[in-house]
Amino acid sequence: MAITASTSHVPRGPVTTRLNFSHPPPPGVTAVNYVDKPPEGEPQRNLTVDPQEVTIADIRGREAEYGLDRDAFQIITGVPASKEESASASGFTDDASIAANYYPEVEQLLLDAIPGSNRVFIFDHTIRRADPNASRKAVLQVHVDQTPYSAEKRVQRHLGDDADALLRGRYRIVNVWRTLNKNPVEANPLAFASSSSVQQKDIIPVEHRYPHGYVGQTAAIAYNPTQRWHYLSGMTGSERLLLECFDSEALKEGSGVAGGRVPHTAFEDPRTRPDAEGRESIEVRALVFGP
Repeated sequence: MAITASTSHVPRGPVTTRLNFSHPPPPGVTAVNYVDKPPEGEPQRNLTVDPQEVTIADIRGREAEYGLDRDAFQIITGVPASKEESASASGFTDDASIAANYYPEVEQLLLDAIPGSNRVFIFDHTIRRADPNASRKAVLQVHVDQTPYSAEKRVQRHLGDDADALLRGRYRIVNVWRTLNKNPVEANPLAFASSSSVQQKDIIPVEHRYPHGYVGQTAAIAYNPTQRWHYLSGMTGSERLLLECFDSEALKEGSGVAGGRVPHTAFEDPRTRPDAEGRESIEVRALVFGP
């Protein structure tokens, strides 16, 4: 999307702010999150929030220093405008139009960006709006979108007869994130922690319960001062953030893949102008296979 305003007011550089981590549940209690309205008498989420002050480094100008195998995130720059932004499309307002126009672009981007990848299956997307009444808004809670359990379950659910063979090779789940704002992001930017700085004890599996009965699994994150947090200031529509939620190679000792899961969250930057444009975004989640 074209950038039409000055970027001098966009917050840049390191920032110290509050991130919302989670306390682990008591022994024997399963952590649960309901995607929509929970059953009567049950909370939306049964984890207790643990707010912590964290310093977040700005990687603007150092984007190429980070990659999926070590950090589980990667920045792609210089992406052309999407067909979904053209006059004949919906401008990211219609799911069928997004699938027809944007999904093929995401698939090709992943094949080009991830060496050795040979197959991509996109299984969903989420649009987050700034409207206070929007059904999906920026998430101010540190989390990982998938776990090893849910990644395998996704392959079995979506790939049918090919699933067993694909599970014997390398498979990943990657979230492709982009802003939908016309101007660089100011409000509620996205923070992400290098996977190599996250310990397994920091990961809290959470049952992710959908209204149609499907039960997946995400992960909440416990605070650990060893975690290294980053953001990319002033993200624009020509940039993509790859967030790796799972990589099967990370389960193999000596593979060189450091965790393969990236905790992330929107955050409130105290330097943001009170009248800054609210952040809007789309994230597309894909299974990526190979090599």
